[in-house]
Amino acid sequence: MSYYLVKPILINRIKGFIGLIRPFTLLAPIIVSISIMISSFYYLGGSNLYSVFWNTIIPASLCLLILNAASNSLNQASDIKSDMFSKPYRPIPKDLVTIKEACILSIFLYLFAFYISTLINMVFFFYVLIISIFTITYSIPPRMKNYLFFNQLWVAIPRGFLGILASWSVFNYNLQLLPISIGFISTLFLIGGSITKDIIDKDADKKNGTHTLINTFGIKKAAIISFPFLFFPFIIIPILINNGIFDSYYWFLTIFSIPGYLIFYLMVRDNSKKKFLENTSAWSLMYITYFLFAISFSFLTVTNSIV
Repeated sequence: MSYYLVKPILINRIKGFIGLIRPFTLLAPIIVSISIMISSFYYLGGSNLYSVFWNTIIPASLCLLILNAASNSLNQASDIKSDMFSKPYRPIPKDLVTIKEACILSIFLYLFAFYISTLINMVFFFYVLIISIFTITYSIPPRMKNYLFFNQLWVAIPRGFLGILASWSVFNYNLQLLPISIGFISTLFLIGGSITKDIIDKDADKKNGTHTLINTFGIKKAAIISFPFLFFPFIIIPILINNGIFDSYYWFLTIFSIPGYLIFYLMVRDNSKKKFLENTSAWSLMYITYFLFAISFSFLTVTNSIV
């Protein structure tokens, strides 16, 4: 076969495998995990970040990124019927890769993530294992993605609560109120924010037996139901401060109630797919809000720990 024929086929195959892991969605786990790990390091009295950054923080955060990539690949392999209808541009519907290849990639990435996690510590490995159970059962039987309300929990708990605790455990094995509270806030936010991904898929999901807030109640009612989860998690921060769970400098994090409201607004007013995105503006803003929240938490923790 001619080189000029092989080259575009090879490039398309590479693009297909990259498309399976959905690189944009990997920004959140890598940014959030690094932010939380740095916070944990300084909160516990660490002072020389450089000594642990490359040999601990980077491998641990890459582990969580790989875990997310494994989940994305498995999800595309299991969602082929829906994607043929609503997302024909994805690698499997376009015949760039096969379902079998997506499954093989997913298994390899899960195993690689497990291996890396054992090099960090066994508590971190435990969290990675539990997160994997959530992400696997989201896509394949019992396929929690199909069940109303449970599909939101199965996204929010591993990406919010468990992801925060996993990142914190890299330097601190013990449960503390600070990471538990941040994980709880993140989970509540993601319970509301996770429905933004279902807007584009509302018809395909309904056709294939997946029940979401969007295709059950309609976009506007679903947005209203999700609004408290987008807005109020950040409003309860002053309550946590008053009860001594948060230090006073964390009041700044209440500012994220504003983008929480904007996500709700965009769901109602602008629910079309954007040309350069895989989903809506509300979906993109949800991701951006989440990792800016983590970065801000890290900045506040670090600056007040080293003073």
